[in-house]
Amino acid sequence: MLLLYPISRLYGMGIALRNKMFEYGMLKQQEFDIPLVVVGNLAMGGTGKTPHVEYIVRSFLGRYNVGVLSRGYKRATRGFVLATPQSRPEDIGDESYQIYRKFGPDITVAVCEKRSEGIRKMREINPKLDVIILDDAFQHRYVKPTASVILTEYNRPVFLDKLLPYGRLREPARALNRADIVVVTKCPPGMKAMDYRIFEENLQLFPYQKLYFSRYNYGHLVPVFPEAVSNIPALGSQQPETSLLVVTGVANPKPFVRFLRRQKAKVKLKRFNDHHNFTSSDMEEITRLFDDLTAKRKFIVTTEKDAVRILNNPYFPHRLKPFIFYVPIKVEFIDRGEPDFTVGLEKTIRDSRLFKS
Repeated sequence: MLLLYPISRLYGMGIALRNKMFEYGMLKQQEFDIPLVVVGNLAMGGTGKTPHVEYIVRSFLGRYNVGVLSRGYKRATRGFVLATPQSRPEDIGDESYQIYRKFGPDITVAVCEKRSEGIRKMREINPKLDVIILDDAFQHRYVKPTASVILTEYNRPVFLDKLLPYGRLREPARALNRADIVVVTKCPPGMKAMDYRIFEENLQLFPYQKLYFSRYNYGHLVPVFPEAVSNIPALGSQQPETSLLVVTGVANPKPFVRFLRRQKAKVKLKRFNDHHNFTSSDMEEITRLFDDLTAKRKFIVTTEKDAVRILNNPYFPHRLKPFIFYVPIKVEFIDRGEPDFTVGLEKTIRDSRLFKS
């Protein structure tokens, strides 16, 4: 690993030069007369961007016309693509597909590598948009955000991480200076005052920056193929003779697996890479692992993000459809007696005078 450190230093010099070029106006940022909320991170994957985007969408719904724009990571298309009822994960990416499936057509969802082009086309399609949430666009500095919400994971905060490829950081920790709001995500239950203080002291935020702490709230099992299921098992009421084959293709499955291990069941994990596109051989392996489980009751459990890829996968075995479920998650902010996250975000946007009354 130490051999990667010099490369990390060179990478950091390149990032610093790029950021200076934006600061001095050598690289231009485009401004828009509509609120743009960036939800991003400094580390590579696994901080919970999609659930936090969904939280913001949910809090704005009914009061504002909301749009969500991302690049559509690992999609098979290029350029601007608007999400429609006919869209598939390979058209718009699994995360955008998940968001549209959950909120569409109440919101406008689109993908585009060039965020400025995407914003313009979204507004042409829906001139009534009040706010656009830019998913994973903190490093895309060609568009000037109205508010930047940056996430850092509790178990691997930015102040304990290093730049790529020695660590996971895409930018040095000081890049948090550009954030309006910082959220420490995936916090464990029972945090003490000292835990909060450690983050407050090590993040070294400016007085105008807001700091929040969030955790995941896991829901009940949901069938990936509802038409094939007659009975939905209940988590927490499992017996020791129940086995769960946990299939994940996310950046950091540890919190998800920890949650499932707390249930009264045996857990076997099959882990794939983040945004993994399941092949026929993958499905054969999943089938073999499931068949090898010897418990009287056995199920396959996956994440919500993986479920949307499995649902649209032509290789998933028909005979396993009654046995596969996903666990939906929602973000929950920890109440520390401070202004609500949504209140703080809306105040930041309103201070820009772009939000409609």
